Amino acid sequence: MKASKLLSSLFLTLILFSTFFKPSFSAELCRAKDKKVLLQIKKAFKNPYIYSGWDSKSDCCDWYGVKCDEKTHQIYSLFATDGDLSGPIPPQVGDLPYLEDIHFHKQPNITGPIPFAISKLKNLRSLIITNTGLTGRVPDFLGQMKNLDFISLSFNSLTGTIPRSIGLLPKLGGLLLDRNKLTGPIPDTFGDFKGNDFYLYLSHNQLSGKIPPSLGRKDFTYIDLSRNRLEGDASFLFGSGKTMIQHVDLSRNLLEFDLSKVKFPKSLIFLDLNHNKIKGSIPTGLTVPEFQQFNVSYNRLCGKIPMGGNLQRFDYSAYFHNRCLCGAPLPKCKQQ
Repeated sequence: MKASKLLSSLFLTLILFSTFFKPSFSAELCRAKDKKVLLQIKKAFKNPYIYSGWDSKSDCCDWYGVKCDEKTHQIYSLFATDGDLSGPIPPQVGDLPYLEDIHFHKQPNITGPIPFAISKLKNLRSLIITNTGLTGRVPDFLGQMKNLDFISLSFNSLTGTIPRSIGLLPKLGGLLLDRNKLTGPIPDTFGDFKGNDFYLYLSHNQLSGKIPPSLGRKDFTYIDLSRNRLEGDASFLFGSGKTMIQHVDLSRNLLEFDLSKVKFPKSLIFLDLNHNKIKGSIPTGLTVPEFQQFNVSYNRLCGKIPMGGNLQRFDYSAYFHNRCLCGAPLPKCKQQ
């Protein structure tokens, strides 16, 4: 009986001890060198609130904005959205050699250029720095980072020309450089992109010159060249043989070609050509695509708008301010 009470008492003591004095046997996964680099990055960004959980006593693989590989515990992702990062992107970012993804979004107080130190990240696949105060040029070294499959530098204040070398990246599937202050021509290498489902955003810049005919070789899924100073022909971007292209926005440029001679792919669902110098008539081939958005206003088009398809789905504002377009949804054509 006494032995039974003794065992019960001992068991209760062990339970109480394990409850109130529970030891921690979990080993820290974060690599010491990586933690040191991350704390340097935090300091360089002026100890932002968004990284307030970055503490030397905790495991950096549990920190907000950091992702570690489950097996190797190497840091492969660094991100921060809607935060208070301040100052230039620290060069220490280049000291995280296994980074595959950098994503800074809506960080208006990030300033300065894209640091050369990023060129050390040979495993980098995705570079997203958007809605920041980033300045300087689109760096030429990006064209040497052969594992990049996605680049988005939209909504910044980047200047200068676009490097030709970016068009030679073997794995790139998306390039978003819209809403900057970029100048000069579109590189002719952009017809050599290898990705099958390619998104190209270059809108809201100050790009000039002719669209390189080489772009006609590429079947883009989405291409937006709107609100630039591009001139000349763009008809080669289309073609009945293309099957991927869905979205084309060439609006608010200085483009000149004969629309009636263009063969349009059936896959198109978005076509905006407004505010250019496009002539000719609207071809009956445009009754085939199932458009969700269509606009050819403010051009030099003439003739009757073809009946059929989705063309009458859009109101007069999709057609007005042309030379002599007529027919629904515009007024009836005058009989000659």
